[in-house]
Amino acid sequence: MSRTGTDSEQLHALSGAYALNALDPGERDAFERHLERCALCTQDVREFSATAARLGSAVALPAPPGMRRTVLARIDGVRQQPPARRSIVALRRRALPLALAACLAGALTLGGAALREHEQAQRTAIALQDLTAVLSAPDARTVTTRPGSGMTGKVVVSASRDRAAFVSSGLPAAPAGRTYQLWFADGSVMRQAGLVRADGATVLTGPVGPATAVGLTLEPSGGSEQPTGPPLMLLALGL
Repeated sequence: MSRTGTDSEQLHALSGAYALNALDPGERDAFERHLERCALCTQDVREFSATAARLGSAVALPAPPGMRRTVLARIDGVRQQPPARRSIVALRRRALPLALAACLAGALTLGGAALREHEQAQRTAIALQDLTAVLSAPDARTVTTRPGSGMTGKVVVSASRDRAAFVSSGLPAAPAGRTYQLWFADGSVMRQAGLVRADGATVLTGPVGPATAVGLTLEPSGGSEQPTGPPLMLLALGL
């Protein structure tokens, strides 16, 4: 894997990919040796791993209440094919799609709640895929700021993928009627880049493009067209 910069800079940039188990064996060995003496990378790996675990667990939603009961109650009503001129193997092959169809029928009877949970799981899975793509990019770079009060903000940016992710730790809950909002700073012009609900990782909306920095502000609920106050964090990308 080809990288630019000094060996130390290259190793620092591997934190996200290491947390996602996306390094080849040689890179992994080199990074683990570096990790033994680098407190900053140790913290990065801890935060990236925790975020990936939260996203992964959100995808694994439990079956909605009542699904088993509904499926069992309806299974007797599923029409079976006659056994004439069918081998045992063919019947076994037929049984699997029938069982799946019965499960699907049961799931559909559960209504909008199950559908909303499924859609949320899909959105979470896509978010995890986007985050993985940024953190494991060969040219991923991490910029960190600590503005005080226990807060930490990181931006992982990949020029090759033209995407960036924001990772926060210690971010206080937004006051009622307010929300955190991310921005790309294209020079003096601020471009909307998504909302932040809580601590964790967020892939910024849209391409990095000409952005020179990423900012975080506190805005009215739902976000603003332009920042209404000074940034709580401003991380220069140095691209």
